[in-house]
Amino acid sequence: MDASPNEVTTEVLSGRYRLGEVIGRGGMASVYSARDENLGRDVALKLFAPQSADVDELKRQQAEIELLATLNHPSLVTLFDAGTDTRVPAEPRPFLTMELVEGQDLRSRVRHSPVPLDEIAVIGAGLADALAYVHSRGIIHRDIKPANVLLVQVRPGEPVRPKLTDFGIARIVDGNRLTATGTMVGTAAYLSPEQARGADMGTASDIYSLGLVLLECITGAVEYPGSAVESAVARLHRAPVVPAGVPAEWAQLIRAMTALDPMDRPTAAELEAALRQALVSPDSSPGLLAEERTRVLPAPPARPPRSGAALSAHYTARGSARGTARHTAPGLGSTDEDPTRQQHALTPDTLSQDARATRRGRGFISRGLTRFRSARRRTRVVVVLAAVALIAGAAAVAASLTLAAPEQPAVVPYPAVTGELGDHLKQLQNSVQP
Repeated sequence: MDASPNEVTTEVLSGRYRLGEVIGRGGMASVYSARDENLGRDVALKLFAPQSADVDELKRQQAEIELLATLNHPSLVTLFDAGTDTRVPAEPRPFLTMELVEGQDLRSRVRHSPVPLDEIAVIGAGLADALAYVHSRGIIHRDIKPANVLLVQVRPGEPVRPKLTDFGIARIVDGNRLTATGTMVGTAAYLSPEQARGADMGTASDIYSLGLVLLECITGAVEYPGSAVESAVARLHRAPVVPAGVPAEWAQLIRAMTALDPMDRPTAAELEAALRQALVSPDSSPGLLAEERTRVLPAPPARPPRSGAALSAHYTARGSARGTARHTAPGLGSTDEDPTRQQHALTPDTLSQDARATRRGRGFISRGLTRFRSARRRTRVVVVLAAVALIAGAAAVAASLTLAAPEQPAVVPYPAVTGELGDHLKQLQNSVQP
């Protein structure tokens, strides 16, 4: 948000929050410093612009409240309370109260001077950790930019730590869109390519935007300046330019984060691990990312079952196509040149004898069950009783055969052996008898 520090008000909202000066302003809301008179603490109060009949904007505001209420992370601005300003009954204005972060934002820091690599490592690792947390909860921020990164000095002498704010245009992954299809949402200079096209996007979009933020920290300049259209289109025609003087590990990391294909970008967890390595490295070098990552492809759409005639026609067409391919493109792995490749039976004429017998057996059982279900009740009772009697008779015969079997001797006697060998065998038999 653009800061406007000269505006001051002393009004009280919801009988509790006394407004102070405006510390930030955007297209949808203004942020005030405020005093929580009930708890006696200073807070940041985000007051949304009046919205009377815009249903989409009301949904967006409600979504931000619900999202922020579920998040709890050291690198995220903490939400304290939410409510509605009803001072003008015809124009209710939702508001949020959050922790008041003392310090400057990253945009002001970059404008002052380029950021050293050790400081970038701290900022990047904290933001990557925060994104890994929100991504694991199915949330995409969609507006990663320097102005939304607040820098906090926890203790004197320690590096500043980042806090990510403004989830006003975040969305739930696979949830209902809060904007019209094809609408470009976000800050133009930091949009991902898929975001600039108005296409569906995932968590990798935040990684791309963070890559541009880290690059800006190094160079001190916006990579894609200009109007919204110029900036959005530029990234579709060229990759970000990493200066030649940037260490190789940092250049590799930023190029991976800003890859055109979202599936080639690291996850937030992978990025956080690489940047944690930079925190302990003497020259602040991040760890190397894996060269190849497992791609998760979307599942193919379900196809309706085909009838027997359609299935036969499908296989016949496939057979014809394969035959044509063998004649027109030899040497490309065709079955004519690979005698070890297994041939699949596609029609009933090529089925083996065992397969035919199996099908006949299944057909006989299926027809028998169908006739049994369609028979009268009395007939079905007679069949069941006959089956029970047959099974009982078979069990009785098996039991009688078992009882009539001669009892086997417990110990099989050795053949008579004389001499010294016979004496040894007798000793061995006596030693193993119980």
